[in-house]
Amino acid sequence: MHVYSIPMRARFRGITQRTGLLFEGPAGWGEFCPFEEYDDDEAKAWLACAVEAANDGWPAPVRDRVPVNCTVPVVGPERAHEIVTRSGCSTAKVKVAESTLAEDCARLEAVRDALGANGFVRVDANMMWDVDTAVTAIRAMDRAAGGLQYVEQPCRTLDELAAVRRKTNVLIAADESIRKAEDPLKVAVSGAADIAVIKVAPLGGVRKALEVAEACGLPCVVSSALETSVGMAAGVALAAALPELDYACGLATLQLLDGDVTSDPLLPEDGFLTVRTRAPKPDRIAEFEIKSAEWEARYERVLGR
Repeated sequence: MHVYSIPMRARFRGITQRTGLLFEGPAGWGEFCPFEEYDDDEAKAWLACAVEAANDGWPAPVRDRVPVNCTVPVVGPERAHEIVTRSGCSTAKVKVAESTLAEDCARLEAVRDALGANGFVRVDANMMWDVDTAVTAIRAMDRAAGGLQYVEQPCRTLDELAAVRRKTNVLIAADESIRKAEDPLKVAVSGAADIAVIKVAPLGGVRKALEVAEACGLPCVVSSALETSVGMAAGVALAAALPELDYACGLATLQLLDGDVTSDPLLPEDGFLTVRTRAPKPDRIAEFEIKSAEWEARYERVLGR
């Protein structure tokens, strides 16, 4: 087992350092990296995903490359423009709601300018709005972005998502409402959302995520959980195995990390990621490895030893 800690290029999801644990099995490498606020019960799915990658491998792909969006954290307009321009992607996902509405709109205007008229802009509010705030913000952001492709998880509950969906003309995507549900296979999101955001690690692996995607009955966007290339490969495997893939996926997030554990990283070319049959070998782990009895103990607890 190897515990890593990699600095973030900018504060993202409230963190400045990404930490996790890598281990090898007969099918390759797996990554166990639940966020620190997740308790052991919630972390079990993350470990199941890592064990699947290391011990069992993944289902056969139906495509050999996956379209991806670039991700724009809460940064100023100039930096946002630079991120999008350098990404080579035609779709951008922009983090909002952690800054003022005026700052969010300025960021979106810069992203639209970088993408041009034919690009797609989507935003992610991470459940931070109530219904009225969401409606006001979405209308303003839709104008600033020259049209939004969709808004991801503007509010916390399905009832709130449904209310926002009724009051706006922008598509609504559900993320936390699915992966944080007591039973993701049974959560009824069709009346509250137009798109399902699927993350492989919080759902317990590629095979379990495929079941959730089928049960949702909605178009799916596969998104990362801010993993290194080792964990990201499982997300790419999920996107590669979905029967239909109508939207670019949120799997180009390595650029948010100031480094990677492998010399063969999963970086997009012309807005696409190439599908791998297994996770890349973490041959650069020594550059980021730390000693952490806490993470090793967490692994043992979640494993149930």
